[in-house]
Amino acid sequence: MLFFAGAICYTLPACRRPWLFVVTLSALIISAVTDFLDGHLARKLQVVTPLGAHADPLMDKFFYLASLPLLVFTATLNKHREHAILLLVLTLLFLLRDQWVTFLRSIGALHNISGGAHWSGKLRTAFAFPLICAIYYYEEAPAEWQFIAAPWIYGLETAGIVITLLSVYSYTRRYWEPLKRTFNTEGGAE
Repeated sequence: MLFFAGAICYTLPACRRPWLFVVTLSALIISAVTDFLDGHLARKLQVVTPLGAHADPLMDKFFYLASLPLLVFTATLNKHREHAILLLVLTLLFLLRDQWVTFLRSIGALHNISGGAHWSGKLRTAFAFPLICAIYYYEEAPAEWQFIAAPWIYGLETAGIVITLLSVYSYTRRYWEPLKRTFNTEGGAE
């Protein structure tokens, strides 16, 4: 939330100060790192619980909901229309994927299947968090600090889309049998 507030303030001409950019970017990076490490630390400290397995994706959703729409907003303010469109697609796919995986996990819970993270979800998180930090830097860093070229950002965002689609496929495949069983049970009951 500190990132969100700082990023909104930084878009206002009166608040456009380099120190605010640094504080805002730092808050985003700290948020990304702590969210990325929480699952690793929980496993290392052996404090993994079923609640934690479901709470971790919820925290990822909060991260995406605070950052992705804001990135679309900043790209639009910066008159980067094509980038804003690509970010809209990325945002839609991220949020749709998260809703779909939550649905699949709830179906899995009906059949006593663990809701723990899948390798494709971990890959997406490991890629998405630094990607979001890089996009924010690209869109909002003062011009004299800029070192990321647009083609690199577009390439990374395209890779993020591909990884997200791979995650959708992997989770769907993982929960396909319980999904079919649930559908057949529901369909037969009518």
